[in-house]
Amino acid sequence: MRKFTIALLVLLFAGMNFAFAQVRTISGTVTSSDDGSKLPGVTIRVKGTNVGTITDVHGNYTLKVGEDAKVLVFSFVGMRTQEINIEGKDIINVALASETKGLSEVVVMGYTTKGKNELTGSVVQVSGSSINEVPVATPDQALQGKVAGLEISSSSGTPGSVADIRIRGVGSITAGNQPLIVVDGVPVNSTNLSGSTATSSLSDLAAINSDDIASITVLKDASATAAYGARGSNGVIVITTKQGRMDSKTTFNFSAYLGYQNNAVQGEVPLTGEQRKTLFLQAVYNTFGADYGFDQAGAYDFAINNGLDYGYLASWDGKNADWTKVMTNKNAPVKSYNLSASGGDKVSSFYASVGYDKTEGTVISSSFKRFSATLNYNRDLTKKLKFSTNNIVSNTHQNAYLEQSAYYGNPNLAKYFESPWIHPYNADGTINLSPDLGAFNPLYIAKYNISFNDLTRAISNSFLEYTIIKNLRFKTLISFDYSLANYKTYDNPNYGDGEGIGGYAENSDDKYFNLVTQNSLDYVFRYHDHMFSFKALMEYQKNTENYLYGYGENFPTLGLTNIASTSANWNAYSSFNDWSNLSYLGMINYNYRGKYIADFTIRREGSSKFATDKRFGNFWAIGAAWNMSQESFLSNVKFINSLRIRGSYGLSGNSDILDVNGNPALHSWQNLLSYSATYAGSGGSLPSQFGNNNLTWEKNNTLDLGVDFTLWNNKINGTVAYYNKKTFDLLQNVPLSMTTGFTTQDQNVGTVINKGIEATLSVDIIRSEHLNWTISGNFATVNNEVTKLAKNADGTDINIETGSRKVAVGHPIYAWYMQKYAGVDPQTGNALWYLDGNSGETTTNYYAAAKAYQGGSALPTYTGGLSTHVDYRGFFVDASFYFSGGNKIYQDWAFYTNNSGLYTTLFFNGVSELTNAWTQPGDVTDVPKMVYSTSSNNSRTSTRFLYSGNYVRLKGLTFGYSVPKRYLSHIKFDGATVYVRGSNIFTWVKDKRLKYDPEVGADGFTMLTTPPVKSIVFGVNLKF
Repeated sequence: MRKFTIALLVLLFAGMNFAFAQVRTISGTVTSSDDGSKLPGVTIRVKGTNVGTITDVHGNYTLKVGEDAKVLVFSFVGMRTQEINIEGKDIINVALASETKGLSEVVVMGYTTKGKNELTGSVVQVSGSSINEVPVATPDQALQGKVAGLEISSSSGTPGSVADIRIRGVGSITAGNQPLIVVDGVPVNSTNLSGSTATSSLSDLAAINSDDIASITVLKDASATAAYGARGSNGVIVITTKQGRMDSKTTFNFSAYLGYQNNAVQGEVPLTGEQRKTLFLQAVYNTFGADYGFDQAGAYDFAINNGLDYGYLASWDGKNADWTKVMTNKNAPVKSYNLSASGGDKVSSFYASVGYDKTEGTVISSSFKRFSATLNYNRDLTKKLKFSTNNIVSNTHQNAYLEQSAYYGNPNLAKYFESPWIHPYNADGTINLSPDLGAFNPLYIAKYNISFNDLTRAISNSFLEYTIIKNLRFKTLISFDYSLANYKTYDNPNYGDGEGIGGYAENSDDKYFNLVTQNSLDYVFRYHDHMFSFKALMEYQKNTENYLYGYGENFPTLGLTNIASTSANWNAYSSFNDWSNLSYLGMINYNYRGKYIADFTIRREGSSKFATDKRFGNFWAIGAAWNMSQESFLSNVKFINSLRIRGSYGLSGNSDILDVNGNPALHSWQNLLSYSATYAGSGGSLPSQFGNNNLTWEKNNTLDLGVDFTLWNNKINGTVAYYNKKTFDLLQNVPLSMTTGFTTQDQNVGTVINKGIEATLSVDIIRSEHLNWTISGNFATVNNEVTKLAKNADGTDINIETGSRKVAVGHPIYAWYMQKYAGVDPQTGNALWYLDGNSGETTTNYYAAAKAYQGGSALPTYTGGLSTHVDYRGFFVDASFYFSGGNKIYQDWAFYTNNSGLYTTLFFNGVSELTNAWTQPGDVTDVPKMVYSTSSNNSRTSTRFLYSGNYVRLKGLTFGYSVPKRYLSHIKFDGATVYVRGSNIFTWVKDKRLKYDPEVGADGFTMLTTPPVKSIVFGVNLKF
């Protein structure tokens, strides 16, 4: 026994001695070699053992290893694995390089950053290089086709216009559906800053230069968006600007491109003078020939002798007036210049840039110009205290014009509303101001009127971060977002809307100020292989708007354009709006050896848009991920590089209440009086709103399940996800009994479900030293259905019908609801409609035909993108496609352009499709016979003008050459690339009847705005 005890003590002592002698601590930071960003979630292991750890959210790690440990292995999804010899070293900092081109290693999510293998939700990050290269005025438009489930459609091709952005469908019927925009971690203003709803729209994102963007992250599921509480329901788009790198030399980047643009799709072709004459005489013969006994050859004499042409045809010189040509700015110039500098020393880094962009629109009088400057600076004031400031300032000037409807000054309208029998210019070269024109001559309007939007915007975001103790950081941030939107219109006194009143001028200043303050604590706790990250944040946001408007008429002479020079009918208006949010956010993340990830987010948010006792709400999300590829049972499966399963579920909200006109409604919960009335010359008031103290947020529950994978040495990587988003407590304008004295009240009622699948796939077909070829794509579906609506007193649903669309349970939001066109009677040439709205018996009486659902809505049921990249010894080719479908598009204004009566042949002008009109018994056509009448119903709303929205577009095609560094060293350049890029250069449309561009606004209507444009640009990027 004694011998055994002695032996045991010797062994214990030896074991203790062995343990004490063998253990030492290695620490350091892991960064990306691409941009110097710190990498969270990197796996560090002692080679040949299971001893390991992972980096925290700041890229730091600490690992205890034995004395016999020789090599550490650093691995991370999308990065090249590195093996580092640790003999004689206690501090090891590592920079990992990207394994696959375009694979994002660190994902910026606004309030936090995560490694790609730490994500539990649906988050897609697009690199800045993919955004910088696209020649668009607003950076959001460059995302089209790059993110599964993200639909972007241009409301107009006019440079700087607002784009409709939808993430995973449409969840709201009458509230806002635009995502929240976050810049450098702070929510900012996002609205149309045009001074008029009649002229070109102006996106506030037009103030941000794409060349300054480092990445754009799209947050789609509850795990990602719940952190934004009552504003995350429609998704979040996080824009991160470029930063400098510490301890790096100053480098300069110069980029420029020059080119031109035209409309991507021609659209409907207007009638020529001869075609119009033929159709007009057909109308005369069809209407009067039988009664007055003349044949088609006699129609001309009958029309002229009886003045049916109002003298227009008789005075026509036989030459076609080409209104399309004179209104078009063919090969409109596009140019952009950007210069930036970045670098840093041991304790600081900076990024600074200046940029200039100028783009002319494809119609006369349209242009866009922007000056921008950025300064981002970071400094370690002490070892524990860090300072950072990001600043963007820009001035944007847009020559706007009347394009949002059938305004007579709209140059897009001229080819359809002006007669090809009347010339734009007189014989002496002056602009034709004949009163016989179907509309104002836009040539004169463009030359002598003024209309512009001018936006000055400044975004400043600064913070201090203090390390209280190891792994515990306090951060305080303040952000300012100031926008001054100036709008001016001057209409001359000689012609147009200003004629007869001596001309007029109007001017407005709309000032937005958005203040955000944040205070947060971040703590990282490690226990062996378990890592916990905690964030507690308080955020306050205050948004104010000051609006001032003035108007005046009657200028004493030409050359004066300001209100101060007018002398009559002065008018002025001002308003003030404000709202505020107060939020408390908690985030917890758990990570076990990089295998098992879990996170929990909760946000309590209060908004001034709701009554006091309904002001606060709780929003939350839970998420989990399993990195299966790190399990031992897959360690021998050589073709799997990474395989992970993730899922999330949570609640987010929407406080974007809109009134019946689509404008922000900030006080819908209150009973309001309006003081705009007058009584016997004195001021008066009247009730203007029936409030609702129970009004609160729209909410949605989102379930998201996904699989992420990389295979065969990272040559294949992709994701597959399923989502189900239930939006409830919809903010609706519910009809009220007229006995209340009001027509509607905002209420929380109704439910909409969006569900679908999303998939992405990238494949390296060839990966070698000199030749590389990659193909990637994404695909997403969305099934939108209304499942609950408000009910009236007898318990029946209150359906929402607006002209050609209807919201009802069991159908998508705003499903198409109208009469169904049955074609043309081959014997009579009369238009036919189905009596029951679907099939069977037909009628020539438009109003006798029933309305019915016609399948689908304005919402695409699928979208996606496909791209490929090939490079060989410096030469490269990039091509990207975008496709969308499952929706239907309605041709607005067809009543005028496709009318089979006098609107198209005498008063305005029609389109070439009318040349297929019925002319005699037996003709089989979809175009009814022409008639001499203004009361024809043949072009009223019906499926005759409802088209499939399926299309494919070649979004971008680039050919370029990157000069090898060995050729640049003697001129001290670090990089040089030249390229030529075509955008939107080809569009394929499934429905051959659809002549307009298939990319329309989210409402599904073709408009008389500038369509999307195609461009060719020649560019250069220099680094020195």
